[in-house]
Amino acid sequence: MTDYRFCKVQDEGRLRIVTLNRPEVMNALHADAHEELEKVWDEFAASPDLWVGIVTGAGDRAFSAGNDLKIQAAGKRRPMPPSGFAGLTNRFDLEKPVIAAVNGIAMGGGFEIALACDLIIASENALFALPEPRVGLVAGAGGLHRLPRMIGQKQALGMILTGRRVPAAEGLRLGFVNDVVPQGQALEAAKRWAALILECSPLAIRASKQAVYAGLDEESLARAIGTMYPAQARNRDSQDYIEGPKAFAEKRKPNWRNI
Repeated sequence: MTDYRFCKVQDEGRLRIVTLNRPEVMNALHADAHEELEKVWDEFAASPDLWVGIVTGAGDRAFSAGNDLKIQAAGKRRPMPPSGFAGLTNRFDLEKPVIAAVNGIAMGGGFEIALACDLIIASENALFALPEPRVGLVAGAGGLHRLPRMIGQKQALGMILTGRRVPAAEGLRLGFVNDVVPQGQALEAAKRWAALILECSPLAIRASKQAVYAGLDEESLARAIGTMYPAQARNRDSQDYIEGPKAFAEKRKPNWRNI
């Protein structure tokens, strides 16, 4: 495994766990970290052996405080890599599911990382906010657009226009959090969710994810339902498309081959 400066990467079978590792600044990220994380997620996307990802933060205080404003204030900020904040927020073509294990504060870009993931598992001490306007910025890494699509315009604007901090329990009620667990247990809970996903056909999971996101951009429900998206076609033509029903008929666990 490659040694990284700003994150830790651990592969457990089909699962990749990426830990943002700048606890001295609450896992705030800068250009070097974004570029490093882009490579980490590029490798994840390309590997046939890795099926699910988890991203979390080092320490017990923060998932990520977002943008490292001290770097920006010093005039050392560089352009964001094409894949976006933390190598994730602009990765619209990633078919594999990624889970955010939010173990504390998720502010600004940190919240935007979580919103870019497919599931958010939060510890009960987690706090979410888009406070950018308080420092003259905007949540340009997806927060302004993902949050209204997830929880509705009025609720999203209530967060965006005030920068207020939303605890995990409220995030669950609003609908952007999937599960709230005791403090210190976010990663283990995320692994349990990942294990459920890993029981499923990886190709069917990717087909499902692609169809959901692409379908939301279609002009009508009928168009979305009537479209065969590329990952659906790959799944339909795969060996696993036969293996699943065969295993069911034979009353055994399927042996997914990802081909």
